[in-house]
Amino acid sequence: MKKALVFLNMGAPRNLDEVEVFLRNMFTDKNIITVKSNLLRSIIASSIIATRKNEAKGNYAQLGGKSPLVDHTQTFLNNVKKAFPEYEVVNIMRYTPSFALSEIKWLKAKGVEELTVIPLYAQYSTTTTKSSLEDLYEAMAKANFTPNMKIISRFYHNETYNKAIIAQIKEALDDKNPEELDLIFSAHSLPVKIIKAGDTYQKEVIENVEILTKMLQKEELNFKNIHLAYQSKLGPVQWLEPSLENKLKSIDNKKVLIYPISFILDNSETEFELDIEYKEVAEELGLEEYIVAKCLNENPLFIKAVKELVLT
Repeated sequence: MKKALVFLNMGAPRNLDEVEVFLRNMFTDKNIITVKSNLLRSIIASSIIATRKNEAKGNYAQLGGKSPLVDHTQTFLNNVKKAFPEYEVVNIMRYTPSFALSEIKWLKAKGVEELTVIPLYAQYSTTTTKSSLEDLYEAMAKANFTPNMKIISRFYHNETYNKAIIAQIKEALDDKNPEELDLIFSAHSLPVKIIKAGDTYQKEVIENVEILTKMLQKEELNFKNIHLAYQSKLGPVQWLEPSLENKLKSIDNKKVLIYPISFILDNSETEFELDIEYKEVAEELGLEEYIVAKCLNENPLFIKAVKELVLT
């Protein structure tokens, strides 16, 4: 039986012209803008794009004219292909190419009969995992493609995955004493109304922080304090708190290490928002150390975790 691994992710502009494509597809997603009216959602999307497009293009220009996620994804896929030589391996983006329908048609043409699908979001959310899976199912229906399927909808509890995170934290620490630093796990924020509607994301992020805190203690990586904060708020509605900015303002320690707990591969929200924008906030607040750990990217432990998820 011919098998394939299918990874799902949000999307990543490959050039400045794709920035508007990315924004348009994101803000017309019913799982992101949750109003019932398609017309109203389209109006809201157009308004957001009008106000954010130029700023977003400027941000991506500072990152070399594309999202860092583009290259990190390709490197990740190359490593997965080496680890799974007997599988076809594809990546599907939600808001930018490679889109679901073209990849599904390719897999069907290859004669694939079994899919293992891994959305690259460790914690489940309707805004990420659900949205990406719905997109996949729609493409499969259009292509009349009905393979056997295994869906891995969350994996924050996998021990090897969490060991990979700790390895990234250690690398970011270098020779610094963790007892002198506060560790802040930074997660992408969500509107509170989405959580109240039953989204389990916040609960799973908190559980992931608890798991990592216990593992750090076992490794005798004793930070002065460990916190959870949220980044990437957009618009006037109520979002999950505390925001990363408010967390940086509230802590007494002037030395912090940030780990982006809700991101698997580095992207604009880590390499621009955390590395550049929040670094400026930290400098304005007089922090002496502001360190951002890299996401899992090429970490071999994460490839090992993927193997465990696929083969068990």
